Amino acid sequence: MYALAAFFPILAVIVMMTVLDWSSKRALPLGWLLAALAALVGWKMRMSDVLGYSLYGALKALDVILVIFGAILLLNTLRHSGAMDRISRGFDGISPDKRIQALIIGWMFGAFIEGAAGFGTPAALAAPLLVGIGFPPLAAAAFTLIMNSTPVAFGAVGAPMQGALNTVAGLVSAAGIDQVLFTSRLVWYSALIHFCIGSFLPLFGLMILTKVFGSERSVRPALEAAPFALFAGFAFTVPYLISARFIGYELPSIVGGLVGLGITVTAARFGFLVPKKVWGFGGAGSPERVGRLPRDAAEMSLFRAWLPYLVIALLLLVTRIPAFGIRGFLNEQKIVLPAFFGVAVRYEFKWAFIPGIIPFTVVALLTVPMHGMGWRDSVRAFADSGRQIVGAAVALFAGVGMVQLMLNSNVNPAGLPSMLSSLASVLAAAAGKAYVMVAPFIGVLGAFMSGSNTVSNILFASLQFETASMLGLPVVVVTALQVVGGGIGNMVCINNVVAVSATVGITGEEGTIIKRNALPMAGYALLAGVMGYVLIAAGGL
Repeated sequence: MYALAAFFPILAVIVMMTVLDWSSKRALPLGWLLAALAALVGWKMRMSDVLGYSLYGALKALDVILVIFGAILLLNTLRHSGAMDRISRGFDGISPDKRIQALIIGWMFGAFIEGAAGFGTPAALAAPLLVGIGFPPLAAAAFTLIMNSTPVAFGAVGAPMQGALNTVAGLVSAAGIDQVLFTSRLVWYSALIHFCIGSFLPLFGLMILTKVFGSERSVRPALEAAPFALFAGFAFTVPYLISARFIGYELPSIVGGLVGLGITVTAARFGFLVPKKVWGFGGAGSPERVGRLPRDAAEMSLFRAWLPYLVIALLLLVTRIPAFGIRGFLNEQKIVLPAFFGVAVRYEFKWAFIPGIIPFTVVALLTVPMHGMGWRDSVRAFADSGRQIVGAAVALFAGVGMVQLMLNSNVNPAGLPSMLSSLASVLAAAAGKAYVMVAPFIGVLGAFMSGSNTVSNILFASLQFETASMLGLPVVVVTALQVVGGGIGNMVCINNVVAVSATVGITGEEGTIIKRNALPMAGYALLAGVMGYVLIAAGGL
């Protein structure tokens, strides 16, 4: 009975967003309201505790919201300065082969944007670039969404991983696990699972591209490009894995994207592993171009256009690697709010360590003089970003508030376990040891309903942790499967599908995209579950 009551707010959010087609900014506030009613009526919580933990969750969402705002602000600033147009045109002369263009723009460039900005921007930016150089809009949308999965666990300077770590921090301490050890293992396992599967994703994506959208309706053109596709896959995942192992969770995607982009572009220019026959959607030898990208912005050099992203990469390296001596100082700069409504938690606002402020917003401001922008364009970039963040802010405030309330609902006079504990006990009894195969799909579900790996982790990381504990499964492995599943869910999540469809002008085709991307999504998630068993057999924590 209690498990059903605990699941009802989550189920309601799923139904509202999938069946009723509500946006997350409408569905999640109602989900919080249902969770609050369950806490008051079912768990007999005090109103002050309900409000206190909800407010604490809303404040914790502020960290993520600032990352989103900084990322969007930087992107809009580069758009208004003309840098994004220059970056787009830089891809024109690399290769006329559509398979190579798809890998460089949809896989590599998209991965870099995911690491630098995240939150749905990669597909929405890469897909129009592909359309501009001759790709069918539906093909561009579907392919970029498939590619935007492996990099997502560490997208937007590690925001999804940070969301998971923040959510399970209390559970980790209660279990007596060292926080530093848990963090390092979670980052490593998540990166390793994506490495083992995602390295082959570019080839699989090409197979779908040529089979579904090519004139031959065959995977043969993709197999002809297999050497370059595998090369491109590992060119991203190797530095991605190394960065996760030796630097931390903020940089794998941006490092993998930067290094891999440089490697694949250079290889393509020299024809390394590139098929001899040029392929286009009309067949071999047809590198058609059906459109051009806008060229209204003032001309600037490629180096100048890319410079803000290079500065971001440098600042992230300097401020995140302890050896430079800056990380500790920035981490200590914080504003601590006193406990409110009598709850046992206090919110710490580490303003100097939030990447949305340093470096995103700082670099966005530096870009104004760097690119010679006028004040009107810079103001317009701020205004556009402010409008774009409103919906995400509402959703995150409500979503994180709901999760914190459900997580802390064990603070009740009846001595009942928390909502998530009640739900986890039922899942544990139903799935048993097979839960390892279920865990990635729960992450997919979270991303599908919320449009964000970060929100998926916030919603379900605690649930996954507690279920693993009850089943005697390694908690880090299962939590890593949640993180990985949240990234996989980006292939089919409603928000991203709607956004990319709008950018390429195929509104109304969202259902088609979701159906076509369901197969690679399911395949990736199943393989992730298998990897979970491998890690457990190897002695995963």
